Amino acid sequence: MRVKKQKRHRRAVRFYTACFGFRDPFKILCDGTFVHHLIVNRITPADTALANILGATVKLFTTRCVLAELKSLGASYRESLNAANILFTARCDHENRKSAVDCITEVIGENNSEHFFVATQDADLRRNLQKIPGVPLIYALRNALFLEQPSPFQRQFAKSAEEERLHMTDLEYNMLSHRKKRRLSDDQEGDSSDAPEEEVDDFSQVQTIKRNGSDVKDKVRFKRKKAKGPNPLSVKKKKKSSDTNVSSLGKESKNVEGTVRSRKKRKRSRNKTVVEGNVKC
Repeated sequence: MRVKKQKRHRRAVRFYTACFGFRDPFKILCDGTFVHHLIVNRITPADTALANILGATVKLFTTRCVLAELKSLGASYRESLNAANILFTARCDHENRKSAVDCITEVIGENNSEHFFVATQDADLRRNLQKIPGVPLIYALRNALFLEQPSPFQRQFAKSAEEERLHMTDLEYNMLSHRKKRRLSDDQEGDSSDAPEEEVDDFSQVQTIKRNGSDVKDKVRFKRKKAKGPNPLSVKKKKKSSDTNVSSLGKESKNVEGTVRSRKKRKRSRNKTVVEGNVKC
């Protein structure tokens, strides 16, 4: 059973990372009910337990409104308040204290731009957050932690967003049709040499394309290839003139010595011939 649960968790984490851009370390926004459940059931350390179900390192966050709500509950929640004070504090910008449900809903916003996992035991809050795209939900049952599977609304939103990215926008379609018309006119006039320069000027401009509410600047630049010199590693180094002079002088001296030695003739001694003649006689 534990293996099946781990597979479901890994599949859900893979969905949120691929479709909504969640990255390691994961940020988990905890409310007072979740922190109190961890303390009562002794699920400690909490970051290790959450890292095991998500398969990555985590950072635990809470808000000032959640801390104020735990403080107002009295001495029975004193240990939970001390544990929540150790967590990181997410920015909520509320001058007057709000309930934890309203505070977390405002921090998440319409599209969860901060990429928070929300950990809560409030079933109504989880039901409301399922209608917001890209909000993973974590809850606990006794001493076990669970990651909810993506809701049908979130899956449909991710599918529609993927289909929009596959099709061209109106701006891209207009650019393509304009380029096609210009190429046809250039072919009719016969000025094929001017066509590449005009295309470079057209597409070197900065085009701002709006996709999913964000501005993305696409810069297309074409550089002409220039003639390059030889590879310096493959070129032999030039020999110095002093080395050439020394080598030439050495060769000349060797040649002179060879000629001098060749001119020397071997002298035959006459005394030896005379002695030999006398012996013969």
